[in-house]
Amino acid sequence: MKQRRSELHVIPATGMSTQQISSAFDDVSENDVRWRDGKAFSLAYNAGPDVLQVAQDAYDRFGGTNALNTAAFPSLRQMQSEVLDMVGVWLGSPTTAAGYFTSGGTESILMAVKAARDQFLTEDAVTHPNIVLPTSAHAAFDKAAAYFGVELRRVAVQSDWRADAEAMAQHIDSNTVLIVGSSPQYPQGVIDDIPALANIALHHGVNFHVDACMGGVSLAYLSRLNQQVPPWNMAVHGVTSISVDLHKFGYTSKGASVIMYANKRLRSFQGFFTDQWLGGVYASSGMLGTKSGGPIAAAWAVMHYLGDDGYLRLTRSARSATVKLSQHITYHPHLSLLAQPDALLLSFIANDPQRLNIYAVADEMWKRGWYIDRQEPPQSLHCTINAVHESVIDAMIVDLDECIAIVLDTGKTGDVGAYGTLS
Repeated sequence: MKQRRSELHVIPATGMSTQQISSAFDDVSENDVRWRDGKAFSLAYNAGPDVLQVAQDAYDRFGGTNALNTAAFPSLRQMQSEVLDMVGVWLGSPTTAAGYFTSGGTESILMAVKAARDQFLTEDAVTHPNIVLPTSAHAAFDKAAAYFGVELRRVAVQSDWRADAEAMAQHIDSNTVLIVGSSPQYPQGVIDDIPALANIALHHGVNFHVDACMGGVSLAYLSRLNQQVPPWNMAVHGVTSISVDLHKFGYTSKGASVIMYANKRLRSFQGFFTDQWLGGVYASSGMLGTKSGGPIAAAWAVMHYLGDDGYLRLTRSARSATVKLSQHITYHPHLSLLAQPDALLLSFIANDPQRLNIYAVADEMWKRGWYIDRQEPPQSLHCTINAVHESVIDAMIVDLDECIAIVLDTGKTGDVGAYGTLS
């Protein structure tokens, strides 16, 4: 493999001091986005230094434990169970529901696909499984399809960016094992018509997964803040599984997500079991084998620290910032929202792309320390807005307008970015 550096980095001959390591961290992170200051509108979520400290302390205490076998660490079993119970309330889960703690939204989605595939292979003898989903559904479904040998049938969304339920129904056949909706979908921040999709799933006898990785916490509280929230969770009959990331709007440490199934039978198809080696019985609930107890403990700690009133307060703050930014864009002479945000995500475009390159605006914002996602199609900028942004949204709007003026004046262009990278 071609090396990107002139020299390979080698392990030091003698160990470094903790001070040297701290200084090295300062140096290597010098150009990282200042997410603690609210400069990141993607990838990082911040409810304040006190919450970060609670999460860090819990993670440090349990980071060396191993949740592969909770018989050795019953504390992790208890904390996982209690986290699942609390999350189940947010998700409108029935009393029969059963779930697992996963490492993130991608693993939750992978497991939903794997479970549906194995269920229909076992119970219906489906040999060429497929999934029907809108083009707005997360890219992790493509990853799942590639990993598990499942055909993916993506269907164009409606003009309002929501899933086209009728069109999706036309793509369901005897090999379909799963259909997908989002609450909300990531690219434009709107909630799919979950009841309509659920009815289709029930009619065709297929599973229905709701990806609520972005909305599973915030939507539960937005409905209590006098915002109209359409049916979105397991309270809708026909939803067989739902995912929510706790390390997003739950404000816990990275590596915390939940996938919930309507019952234990559906959940049973997620796990893996073997005794075909010389080490005895091996079983795991998800993609990972060994997994740190740190994220589990941090999730438990943050959820207990914030409590119901804390999450209501944080959701109110994030929604306030979302509304302020969305209103500014709505009345902006050079920008337009792709959709009014149903939750805490929004995406916007340039009214005249030939005159204003929206990616160049992102470049100028990055020069001022603001990190904003780039999307296409269409070429647009995407903001994930959380509690920390309430205190900085006015400054962000000022910089946004100044950066737009610079791009209009100079005619600069920018390059499309990538949500992830293979580097």
